[in-house]
Amino acid sequence: MDQSALRQKLQASLLPHEIEMAWPLILEIQELKKQKNAVILGHNYMTPDVYHGVSDFTGDSLGLARKAAETRADIILFNGVHFMAETASIVNPHKKVLIADPQAGCSLAESITAVDVRRLKTEYPGVPVVTYVNCSAEVKAETDICCTSANAVAVVNSLPDPAVIFLPDAYLARNVARQTDKEIILWEKGKCMVHEQYLPGDIRAVRKQFQNLTVITHPECSPEVVAESDFSGSTSQMADFIAKSPAENIMLVTECSMGDNLRSLFPEKSFVSTCQTCPHMKKITLRKVRDALLHEQYEVKVAPEIQVKALRAVERMLELG
Repeated sequence: MDQSALRQKLQASLLPHEIEMAWPLILEIQELKKQKNAVILGHNYMTPDVYHGVSDFTGDSLGLARKAAETRADIILFNGVHFMAETASIVNPHKKVLIADPQAGCSLAESITAVDVRRLKTEYPGVPVVTYVNCSAEVKAETDICCTSANAVAVVNSLPDPAVIFLPDAYLARNVARQTDKEIILWEKGKCMVHEQYLPGDIRAVRKQFQNLTVITHPECSPEVVAESDFSGSTSQMADFIAKSPAENIMLVTECSMGDNLRSLFPEKSFVSTCQTCPHMKKITLRKVRDALLHEQYEVKVAPEIQVKALRAVERMLELG
């Protein structure tokens, strides 16, 4: 992307002085990528300067997992949270995978351990385990197949078994259960610290203020919140839905940077949000991205015995398309 086009994208969400402050770092990072044959993957919840400014590929966790598996770059810098960088390392064990801040975690990933999964497998012998990719490599290694919010229902329905253990997101599990005939055994402790803050009343209050409003929620929200919405899907599915919607006003019930990053794609839309922020995603800043590339620091490695087992679960997910 040329510099004028990039500036135009940034102008949709950032003030002029914010762009000028970010610009030297953006140019430095772009140059470092060329020098080091590095590729930067940017999740949809990154701030606009990171998302538009330096990311080579952007999207949800499923799309970025595919890009990680396909890249020929020597270095992968994952602008997202730690489990995402781990997933990139799982599918690229011989590449250098970096994260800008190793403390960028996830409440879902922290809600469950491999020991917990093994205990559930003992309690429900023979029942296959589906884990949302928002979990550690050790948990993925105990898994039959991974999924994302974009393909969770398809993954569950791809299994021949009448029951499935679905981990770790309890709300996503309940939303999947409404779309399948299978019995879903869930993990009550797993919830996203951002999406669990939304309440049905948040949506009802906004509907009173705006006409021609379309409400789009992430399936990590509670089923009660999803029931109040017009559409529920992954961050990439949200963008696809907006592209087809005639609605003038869009309420995104998800992490607030999603709306910031979509404004440049849909300048004719007005984005309305109660705007809940993920403190882990916001640990990733341009300066930290620059430092990670410059010093090739904060490499994310997965133990070989864990990587081999986790890879099977991730590859089964990617094979579904």
